[in-house]
Amino acid sequence: MTIHNGLRAMVAMLCAVAALSIGVAPAAAADPLDYVVHTEHVQVGPYPVKVGFTVWPLRAMQSLDFTFQPDGGIAGKSGTIATIAPDGREEADRLSRHPRNREVWGLDVESLDSSGTWTLQFTIDGPQGEGTGDLSVDVLRQPGPPLALSWLVGLTPLALTLVFFAVVWIRTGRLAGEPLRRPWSSTSGRASGAFRGRRTRRD
Repeated sequence: MTIHNGLRAMVAMLCAVAALSIGVAPAAAADPLDYVVHTEHVQVGPYPVKVGFTVWPLRAMQSLDFTFQPDGGIAGKSGTIATIAPDGREEADRLSRHPRNREVWGLDVESLDSSGTWTLQFTIDGPQGEGTGDLSVDVLRQPGPPLALSWLVGLTPLALTLVFFAVVWIRTGRLAGEPLRRPWSSTSGRASGAFRGRRTRRD
């Protein structure tokens, strides 16, 4: 493969990636409620809450959106959500509006990092006082190959691309730094030496 062919292939690949990104962008900006495929209900004190999932069943390390819709909407209410892992790890966050639907609470492109039974623990404070409630969800094992192998496969094209450009840079740098050689210089030197030798014999 010549340098020009390689560069043309790289440009074609970058154009394909750009076209794919443009095609995915509208879906990424869509209302998450349009993609909810499963719902669960949890009673948080006096507040019934519908929990939506854009992927079901849940699998470890699989990205999805969560939506939280209390009856009567979120106006005048606030609260927190704590995710409790099977091993007891706990992480709490404030319930905030979903970035792609400001009428509901939610989590945008989140994942649960291990399989097992997770607990979503809600606390809501509103016109009827404060309440708490738990929702347990089962998370299956991570889909596909192990994470390390996925990273290796994903980074291989990038590594090959870097090697290709390194080879091109080294070769072009050598060609640019080499001095101009005269193809007749060695022949000219031999001819001048022979001429000097003939003069010496005549003397």
